[in-house]
Amino acid sequence: MSRWISIVVTALLVLAACQDTSSPATSARGPVAGTLQSTHASERGPVRVTEVTVGLDSPWGLAFLPDGGMLVTERPGRLRRISAAGNASEPLTGVPAVFATGQSGLLDVALSPQFASDRLVYLSYMEANWRGNKAGTTVARGRLDEGGLVDVQVIYRQEPKLSSGTHPGSRLVFADDGLLFVTQGENNVRPTAQDMDKLQGKLVRIAPDGSIPADNPFVGVDGARPEIWSLGHRNMQGAALHPVTRKLWTHEHGPMGGDEINIPEPGRNYGWPIITYGQNYSGGPIPESTGTQAPGMEQPHHYWPVSPAVSGMAFQTGDRFPAWSGNLFIGALATRELIRLELDGDAITHEERLLGDRGERIRDVRQGPDGALYLLVDDAVSQVERHCIQAALGLSRGNRTAAAEILGLSRQSLYSKLSRYSLGNGPDPDPPRPSHPRPSHPRDD
Repeated sequence: MSRWISIVVTALLVLAACQDTSSPATSARGPVAGTLQSTHASERGPVRVTEVTVGLDSPWGLAFLPDGGMLVTERPGRLRRISAAGNASEPLTGVPAVFATGQSGLLDVALSPQFASDRLVYLSYMEANWRGNKAGTTVARGRLDEGGLVDVQVIYRQEPKLSSGTHPGSRLVFADDGLLFVTQGENNVRPTAQDMDKLQGKLVRIAPDGSIPADNPFVGVDGARPEIWSLGHRNMQGAALHPVTRKLWTHEHGPMGGDEINIPEPGRNYGWPIITYGQNYSGGPIPESTGTQAPGMEQPHHYWPVSPAVSGMAFQTGDRFPAWSGNLFIGALATRELIRLELDGDAITHEERLLGDRGERIRDVRQGPDGALYLLVDDAVSQVERHCIQAALGLSRGNRTAAAEILGLSRQSLYSKLSRYSLGNGPDPDPPRPSHPRPSHPRDD
């Protein structure tokens, strides 16, 4: 048995200067193989962290390839192949155009269950409307060849398109029956999570070709979209199959407090925005909320009064690390940690926070074929943006326009960021780790 518990940081961002993070063009430095290792304490023994690839730009999702490599998405719109040694390819061709604004862009990636024979890769991303000012969560698939994706086709579109760049979701999980779950957000248009004729705030279940399974709970129900599996979700950015029950587990961002884990059952309503354990960013209640309970609405399986800003989810299985076997691991963007949850059946019995001394925003968590945990970290891009935006606060109007061009932002987008940072509205670019029970702003992007 190994003395070490191993975590592999597959995308630790080390960006030294302000640069365009909204364009699919390759950064000046580009990703390279990592070389660093570090050791960290845990309740179950020392944890060794190994960097595999550094220099990726806002990495969001990853999928392991049969050859030991992986595919990694970068939110601005790039998909890269990374070898087992950590060497990253140039951006692959064939990726659809994405709406890369705010929290939106290229999101998750998953391989077909029959990838060995069909070579199909599935992507979730935000697709713009014809005006280019709103977007919706979209799923496309294409065959992977040496240079990229070919024969790409869209199999699912969130309708209507309502997002200005917020609350996109999205994770892709194939169930054992081969059907595809797509997690989504409500695009920060809260009431839509309860509207059955809209796909915002819904977990959907579709066939691999995008068709609707006949046993979906709302098939044939007047006024309801047949893709819907469950409703009342805010912004779901973690999903995984339980290794024993094979049921889908998901988590979602609350507002200020109230991040939650659910085990979504077909046809059930998980309450947002009618019930929530969070509050509005103003400190008051969510306008539509009636409290924490309501008839016909499910309680969360687990929730956090203080938002870690959860992202990514994986169950640890196998015998490589017996001390962690059966544990659930979740990334935290705001508190900049890896959350470890011990389970007794489905019940969560203990929580440990790991890697807080690294101070990195953990975007995704996966278990690799070798049994190690793989993390995507996007901390450096947020750090770069923070410094750039703060520097722009002191510029004249004309110079701010020039700064927007350098950052690859529209002038409107830069001005929006400036107003948020200078007036204290919107997400805190570098929220402090909470040391008291008051909910913190989750930074759910």
